[in-house]
Amino acid sequence: MHIFDLTLGRDMAMGSSSQESRKPHALAHAVCVPFPAQGHVNPMTQLAQLLHARGVFITFVNTEFNHRRLLRSKGPDSLRGLENFRFETIPDGLPPSDRDATQDPPALCYSTRKNCLGPFKELLARINSDEAVPPVSCVIADGVTSFASKAARELGIPEVRFWTASACGFMGYLQYRELANRGIVPFKDEDFLNNGTLDDPVDWIPGMRDIRLRDIPSFIRTTDPNDIMLDFLGEEAQHCLKSSAILFNTFNELEHEVLEKIADMSPRIYCTGPLSFLVQDIPSSSVKSFRSNLWKENYSCLEWLDQREAESVVYVNYGSVTVMTEEHLREFAWGLANSKHPFLWVVRPDVVMGDSAILPQEFLEEVKDRGLLTSWCPQDRVLSHGSIGAFLTHCGWNSTLEGICEGVPLICWPFFAEQQTNCRYACTDWGIGLEANQEVRREEIEALVREVMEGVGGKKMRENAKKWKERAVEATGRGGSSRNDFNRFIKEVVHLND
Repeated sequence: MHIFDLTLGRDMAMGSSSQESRKPHALAHAVCVPFPAQGHVNPMTQLAQLLHARGVFITFVNTEFNHRRLLRSKGPDSLRGLENFRFETIPDGLPPSDRDATQDPPALCYSTRKNCLGPFKELLARINSDEAVPPVSCVIADGVTSFASKAARELGIPEVRFWTASACGFMGYLQYRELANRGIVPFKDEDFLNNGTLDDPVDWIPGMRDIRLRDIPSFIRTTDPNDIMLDFLGEEAQHCLKSSAILFNTFNELEHEVLEKIADMSPRIYCTGPLSFLVQDIPSSSVKSFRSNLWKENYSCLEWLDQREAESVVYVNYGSVTVMTEEHLREFAWGLANSKHPFLWVVRPDVVMGDSAILPQEFLEEVKDRGLLTSWCPQDRVLSHGSIGAFLTHCGWNSTLEGICEGVPLICWPFFAEQQTNCRYACTDWGIGLEANQEVRREEIEALVREVMEGVGGKKMRENAKKWKERAVEATGRGGSSRNDFNRFIKEVVHLND
């Protein structure tokens, strides 16, 4: 396929247009719309990079709030000059804010559903009237941005959904309607949290074995029939089944039982993960090297890791959304300290609910020779470092996949959403993790760290994790299932030929 060499003459940071170039009709043009949270922006960026490497013109749509955060993180000129790759913005409908923190998930879900359809339709119309860029050939909507799919359909533009989380989590969300129909959800009162109800088996979910209520994505844990997260996630998952196709950032062998059942429900699914492995194989370019973190990354931690022995360091990161009490933070701190193992701990400024994260001075003195604290880091590079021996994680899908990709065993402390589902699979089906109790106690954290780093069980988990890494490499290699699915997606959805 011939790729045009375009000089766009536009402000790449904000997507202002120029009429100087003629419209290059031969170039495919994908508009990528992530849900406005870090865990969704990263995999959508990887997908956009892969499409761009195949000659697709990319328009990447952030919310105005996240676009400002990205510019603060990367620098004001960081988004300029990316050939055939530009950024546009839409408002999220929330009150103006310049906080450098993740927005409140319920408020964000409610607002994007209510407010984003109109602005996004206007954006699509404006893009298609811009003579400097190719006409939009498809919209790739995040699995929880049905407004983007609806806008595309109303304007006659092909659309596809990209589910950025796990397939097992997706299947869990699809059960929300059935749980309501059976009278299980919403719960009658708060007793369900402590009376053993969450341990009740759920034996009717297609492709999922040995699942309990506590393993279903956590938004079922409500007594409110109008709970926004229960309604939003359940309905967004159902909307995905109506799309022309669904992409998953997973590989077939990892979640094959669930994927087979999803394939019975949806006309076309593509398993293209881990996307990070596919991205490694594309030619070097300014687009490939672009990193989409909304926080400024601290690279000095890599130098610190260089001074540590192989597989000796515990890496701790709860992701971009998880918050905890000050007491939980202290218990994690002393559990790590008492384990006597070196650790690299990402402590976001907003990780403590309603307060800043402040650790006791005596803890800092205790760990000054073996612990490093940072506010954010390049997680993929940390996990690929040879000194990392375990990953204490919230079990978000990006983090879980990155742990698998680097063969690192997990200590799981799931916070919300499908993290509980991912945790269940990591600790049972995949054999790569141990779960920490939600009520954090330093003695348990110490024991889990010691078991994973020193124990017989930890050795077995490390062996399993490395086997899953080998399978992920195979899936994304030449002739592998994920690479083949991505090639099919290019031909069948984006309508490009190799």
